[in-house]
Amino acid sequence: MSTIAPYGAWRSPITSALIVADGIRLGQPQIDGDTIYWLEGRPLDGGRNVLVSRTPDGQISDVTPLGYNVRTRVHEYGGGAYLVVAGVIYFANDADQRLYRQRPGEAPTALTAGGAIRYTDFVLDAQRNRLICVCERHDTGSQEAENSLAAIDLATGAVMSIQNGRDFYSNPRISPDGTKLAWLSWGHPHLPWDAAELWIAEIQTDGSLTDARMVAGGVGDAAFQPEWGDNATLYVVLERTGWWNLYAVQGDQISALHPIEAEFGQPTWLFRTNTYAIIGATRLLCTYCVAGTWHMAILDTAQQSFSTLELPYDEIAYVDASERQAVFLAGSPTKERTLVVLDLATLTTEEIRGSSATTIDPEYLSIPETIEFPTEAGLTAHGFFYAPHNQDFDAPQGELPPLLVMSHGGPTGSTEATLDPKIQYWTSRGFGVLDVNYGGSTGYGRAYRERLRGMWGIVDVDDCVNGAKYLVAQGRVDGNRLAITGGSAGGYTTLAALTFRDVFKAGASHFGIGDLAGFVGDTHKFESRYIDGLVGPYPAMRDLYIERSPIHHVGRLECPTIFFQGLEDKIVPPNQAEAMVAALRAKGIPVAYLPFEGEQHGFRRAENIRRSLDGEFYFYSRVFGYTPAETIEPVEIENL
Repeated sequence: MSTIAPYGAWRSPITSALIVADGIRLGQPQIDGDTIYWLEGRPLDGGRNVLVSRTPDGQISDVTPLGYNVRTRVHEYGGGAYLVVAGVIYFANDADQRLYRQRPGEAPTALTAGGAIRYTDFVLDAQRNRLICVCERHDTGSQEAENSLAAIDLATGAVMSIQNGRDFYSNPRISPDGTKLAWLSWGHPHLPWDAAELWIAEIQTDGSLTDARMVAGGVGDAAFQPEWGDNATLYVVLERTGWWNLYAVQGDQISALHPIEAEFGQPTWLFRTNTYAIIGATRLLCTYCVAGTWHMAILDTAQQSFSTLELPYDEIAYVDASERQAVFLAGSPTKERTLVVLDLATLTTEEIRGSSATTIDPEYLSIPETIEFPTEAGLTAHGFFYAPHNQDFDAPQGELPPLLVMSHGGPTGSTEATLDPKIQYWTSRGFGVLDVNYGGSTGYGRAYRERLRGMWGIVDVDDCVNGAKYLVAQGRVDGNRLAITGGSAGGYTTLAALTFRDVFKAGASHFGIGDLAGFVGDTHKFESRYIDGLVGPYPAMRDLYIERSPIHHVGRLECPTIFFQGLEDKIVPPNQAEAMVAALRAKGIPVAYLPFEGEQHGFRRAENIRRSLDGEFYFYSRVFGYTPAETIEPVEIENL
């Protein structure tokens, strides 16, 4: 028999300690022969990324030894930090950003010198005994880092630039015969999902590139993930119809392989975010997204067939494959992100590693409901609603639950319905959660993504507000206990919603932006011109930046707000949070600030993940007047 207790006061087994106890971040799986590799980010090990392998006999073991953290900081977000070829591992190490080589049974040895040079997205040029990769230099004396394609001699460690002059590069890929190199590049003020161009060049005997030519992509037709099928066929995802679809480039001819209203690509915040892999002379294993849900299919270009696989997953990411098997990360509303192997002969799957070794009792899980709701200009927005659920508790008759609206980062990104213990932390304590895919999110086509063009701080805020109002109007949540939370760009949306709308009663900004003009001046190269497309060019439209920056309108922010900030964040520096905190403190608004030493953009250490989750829950308990069932370390709230 369930216990009657107010929403927010339910006792839950899904604690912050449980979430970090054996939780890991799975990333970038790769197949080398019959061995599978992947990265594990371990909060209990200071957030260190460890390369792990599973051999054909099923043995799982750590590959990189203690003292190494497989992570690159190119674009600050990283990704693509390692490559394995014939058992030899090449990886970037976080502490010194040097490139290391680790032969089987040996300790890692440094290939490159230390210094302010970063490397990522490696491919082996076996004919010339070198790696080709993306290189980012911070030692040139320029105001911005300098990006290029570089070759690293595996005998000497010498680094030679082979293609430069553009602001950004990614995805260098060598043709099977070693004679051609394909890559993507783009320039300010664009981001790759706006204007990535596909280039091809000839590789000369001495390793230099000639006859470089742009063959596809560009503004309005962003290219994504080029891969050589054979020496004459280059596959790539292009956006020329308003949807990211697969194409084949053969000489001067570009052919659509299976045109549908679905997304075969995604924003490349990280390197090596592969959505498809080549599994035969004419066969591709591809993933695609329809209305926020991912699917997997086999595309046969010779037979012109497209066969969707029946898999129990709503999210599928980071695909790699050989002709025999494929590996990817996947999740569903009842399963956390999991490492999955697919046998390509039988089309059966095996789950070999989960994000947590602890299984949460389904009776404590809230299953998300996909919702569409009306928003401004007669349009529709999307989200996932999680109702409060805990088998041990019910609320008093007539009480409605508080609602926590979640605004994802990016803002060019998306949220999926994969089981997230951090969301279940809230729902199992009596909160409703609305995870919003506001206008500007991906997974719904370019037109939906471009709703945010010039409208950041308007469209995203309206969609979060209207999602909350929709659930209030349905009688599913308490309109007097609405909170909003978000990190990075989602933190900006949170602060803008709290400042410019009178709907939410409390909020939490996790390393969010309060001053748009300050962000332009302080952030890293990759995003330094991002807001040109989201708001307008700066400083020409400085007045609009001021108009949409919460820091300049603190007089309108009347509700309690808590801030969480990594003190080593190079993307959204601490001065953003500190300026907002100081302004609210001076105004007399209830405010709390939790800074974390050693953390960057997003928290990786177990103790900080716990503190931020519990601290936010405690903060709302003081604002909304419920008493947590468990003892939580208090947060100092000024002006309360």
